[in-house]
Amino acid sequence: MTARSILILQSHPSGFCRSLLKEFEGEDVACKVVNFSLSDWYFRFGTGAVNYFGRLKKWQDKLETLIVENDITDIIYYADRRPYHRVAHDVAMRRGINTFAYEFGYMRPDWITLERGGMGVYSHYPNDPLQIRSSAADLPELEAPGPFPHSFLEEAVNEVICNLIPVFFPYLFPFYQRDRYYHPFRDYFSYIPRLIRQKRLAKEADETISALVRDKTEYFVVPMQMQGDYQIRHHSRYKHLSSFIRELYSSFSANSDAGSKLVFKLHPFDNNVEKWPKVIRQIAEEFRCLDRTLIIDGGDLNLLLRHSRGCVLVNSTVGMEALKTGVPVKPMGIAIYDIAGLTDQGTLDNFWEDPLQPDSELYHDLEKLMGHTIQIHGSFYNLEGRRIAAKEFVKRILEDRVNGHGTFVEVPPRLATAKAAGVPIPADCYWSDK
Repeated sequence: MTARSILILQSHPSGFCRSLLKEFEGEDVACKVVNFSLSDWYFRFGTGAVNYFGRLKKWQDKLETLIVENDITDIIYYADRRPYHRVAHDVAMRRGINTFAYEFGYMRPDWITLERGGMGVYSHYPNDPLQIRSSAADLPELEAPGPFPHSFLEEAVNEVICNLIPVFFPYLFPFYQRDRYYHPFRDYFSYIPRLIRQKRLAKEADETISALVRDKTEYFVVPMQMQGDYQIRHHSRYKHLSSFIRELYSSFSANSDAGSKLVFKLHPFDNNVEKWPKVIRQIAEEFRCLDRTLIIDGGDLNLLLRHSRGCVLVNSTVGMEALKTGVPVKPMGIAIYDIAGLTDQGTLDNFWEDPLQPDSELYHDLEKLMGHTIQIHGSFYNLEGRRIAAKEFVKRILEDRVNGHGTFVEVPPRLATAKAAGVPIPADCYWSDK
């Protein structure tokens, strides 16, 4: 059995990296950790990490050296579209080295995603329903995860520390290249007014949902995502979500029943920079649909979905919850759950009149297969959740069970669809000419 040597790049802003290191150490596996910013250093102080102070354009040379000097066999990182991680993926592919990307779970709550090779457009997880059914057939049912509770305050504080430390102390890592859509000051300070109104907004949302259910209104749910999210920037064709909203109304105004409505639900962590309620109302008015538009900030998502006619989104994980609830889903971007038999594969124009009901058995197989191959029980913030997740991370990586049971398709199966749809694939990406 070949000895493993792990390179850990940027990790989640929590104690998760320390938990991983402890588990790898328990298996006598050598690990090398690289810091790129002061926030990396802060969350991983005392781990023996090396600091990379150079420029992004020189990172490939440094990475090649680290790989050779440490006999690296596997590279692990949080969020595969970060600039340093995109370089690492391309180098690893050329060298035949495993890469593992992790993020918050596709299945919520109390799950973490761990995929080999990439996520979203670059995910190797199959999208063939027959393959999913076949691979899931002999697997045991999933055990219920968690729960792994944690406070919103801890999550918020970690996130703020992660993004503000490099701004206040840039001279310690002077060439670190941030990849945030907004400057952190604008991001966090814009959120304050919304935070102040949160209780009132939540109450209003509950009242709106209750009225929709009581009056048996026909409506479609539109879960908004965050403009700066990689899911929008790297896994959809929309440069700005206003284009998605405009496309929605162009189709809805011409093809939906006159009595139906659109209910936009703002993302829980939206920073209010884009002022989506104003944007949505302006576009709705342009298409003479203002009286058919509702915008809520909070409320019971599951209840809202259950009583809806369908859900239209870019590629939010809300799609998974909608499918599980038996609600028709129309994704407009690249989504791992966009699979024939689950999501509506027809046009948006037809969706308003005849939305496809998801196959509940196929969804059950999808969730079961994900849980055994690319989803892991756990939490980044809960101590026990971190321990459980880190243990399973290490076990699956060392036993080569990430994307196991036939769930690793050599060429990412969503890549061709993404290219045809106009999703931006960087010229220097390993898959750009594949």
